Amino acid sequence: MQDRPTFDELLEAVAGYLRDDVMPNTQGRLSFHARVSMNVVEMLRRELATMEEHLAREWDGLDRLLGVEPMPPRLAGVREALLRRNADLCERIRKGDADEGPWRLAVLSHLRTVTLDKLEVSNPGLAAEYRDRA
Repeated sequence: MQDRPTFDELLEAVAGYLRDDVMPNTQGRLSFHARVSMNVVEMLRRELATMEEHLAREWDGLDRLLGVEPMPPRLAGVREALLRRNADLCERIRKGDADEGPWRLAVLSHLRTVTLDKLEVSNPGLAAEYRDRA
């Protein structure tokens, strides 16, 4: 693990450069691509800052729906296992297990939570609007 600058400090420096130096001094296509690049960097910052919490919340939700399973110790293993577990959830939904009853409500609650977590990374303003409505 590196000390300083942290990954967040590095990404903030890039985002700041794009926002404060490139975008105001360019126009057209270059300015547009600078804005897109800045948004990508900001999304990466949000994802890195919330990844551990979001992955744990998704895992816990799947534990409640599919049964408890130990979370792998490494990020690559967690991602791979989440893909598998989500495929299992999709299969149960396709079979009709979530068509009615309490399990349906649990699935909908889980999907809302996971979707809002993803939206928090990609569009935090919209995520806040949805969270305020709930």
